[in-house]
Amino acid sequence: RRHKLYREELNLTSPSAPLPLRPEASWLQFHLGISRDGLYPRSSPAVTRLLRDMQEFTTISADYSQDEKALLGACDCSQIVKPSGVHLKLVLRFQDFGKAMFKPMRQKREEETPEDFFYFVDFQRHNAEIAAFHLDRILDFRRVPPTVGRLINVTKEILEVTKNEILQSVFFVSPASNVCFFAKCPYMCKTEYAVCGNPHLLEGSLSAFLPSLNLAPRLSIPNPWIRSYSFDGKEEWEVNPLYCNTVREIYPYSNGNRLLNIVDMAIFDFLIGNMDRHHYEMFTKFGDDGFLLHLDNARGFGRHSHDETSILAPLSQCCIIKRTTLLRLQLLAEPEYRLSDVMRESLLQDRLAPILTEPHLLALDRRLQLILRAVRKCIDTYGEAKVVANDTTQPETPASDRVKVAT
Repeated sequence: RRHKLYREELNLTSPSAPLPLRPEASWLQFHLGISRDGLYPRSSPAVTRLLRDMQEFTTISADYSQDEKALLGACDCSQIVKPSGVHLKLVLRFQDFGKAMFKPMRQKREEETPEDFFYFVDFQRHNAEIAAFHLDRILDFRRVPPTVGRLINVTKEILEVTKNEILQSVFFVSPASNVCFFAKCPYMCKTEYAVCGNPHLLEGSLSAFLPSLNLAPRLSIPNPWIRSYSFDGKEEWEVNPLYCNTVREIYPYSNGNRLLNIVDMAIFDFLIGNMDRHHYEMFTKFGDDGFLLHLDNARGFGRHSHDETSILAPLSQCCIIKRTTLLRLQLLAEPEYRLSDVMRESLLQDRLAPILTEPHLLALDRRLQLILRAVRKCIDTYGEAKVVANDTTQPETPASDRVKVAT
């Protein structure tokens, strides 16, 4: 009631209806570009336009996101100890039916995750989502949805366009005269966990939504190297160095390239320091050999001073790697193509630059050397022919394998 009176007092009106869907809309072109090889082609003009549109388009609605994993019963949330109020994310909609996941700034760039924090109670960092997209593109994986940084006016671009009364009700003005809001969640939803503008502007990341599950169904699959989500538990892979032998006997890890894709994902997670990869998703259209989506990377880049080598368990235990992945890593270890330099230059394209502090960038070079050292150890033990899988002669992706999105 107070919010309604506030809107009437200021004579606030709802924004105009979204325009009809245009075939050239960047969101649609991004969805049409998804193929068996990745979420977008190399040097995709559609992705370039999509990143620009997410930075510039006016929001026409805002709402809470649905926790699909909990709704589908895919996780036993009673086993995950976390203050839900700190994990705030919103769905923002734009013209042309564009939709992006907004994650607000919760931690300053120079802050490290405290040493006493478990990975499942870590903060979600907006800059980690942005940096993960750039790193994924540099590694030529192309499995992270396009993500960009943006300064959001929380009053004009969230409060005044949302129709969700619960979201409206959690906005307040702080003692410092900043506009703040907090998460809707079953417990620990307090103003102490709110995010605040300055006084209205708030940094955040915007990640483009993938096609609707009705149009491009996806599977959510438990990671064979999932971690224990308790304070003292251990999974089998953490205590059994021969665990990969067991995984290799289970379909689909017994043949095809699924295990190689798991190793790619582990390399990516090790570089960003993400220990929270409990599931991975795949498009059902591409079958068992499709690529793995690298979603939800906000818990990366938490501690630049620590290298969590256990994340590399799929590589060190299975001792396999794609030749294309190894060649790219070796190239990024060369002085003229140093990973930290390439990342620094790429991140300068984002309007919220600098995205990562210098220690985080230098940590990428250090971790890359650890990956190459693990590969060399495997080759010394088993020989290059058994360790390095030749994937450099893949056939051209047929047009029928592209995701079809009906307008």
